[in-house]
Amino acid sequence: MKKVVLSSAIALVTLFAMSSCNKNKCHECHYDKAGAEIEMGEFCGDALEDLEALGTYTDTTGTYTVHCHEH
Repeated sequence: MKKVVLSSAIALVTLFAMSSCNKNKCHECHYDKAGAEIEMGEFCGDALEDLEALGTYTDTTGTYTVHCHEH
């Protein structure tokens, strides 16, 4: 029984550590518009996850695919 509790505790701590590390990652993002690369700046944590999930940026001239890269 102690092994099950200990194994579960280790698994939960590992899962928590991994998810909190991903929250702190930051990437530079841009989109391509008329052959030019338009920088959007650095996005981190939930903002980065939301932008990557959406995958597009829309302005008055259209919708563009967003690209994010580690710096």
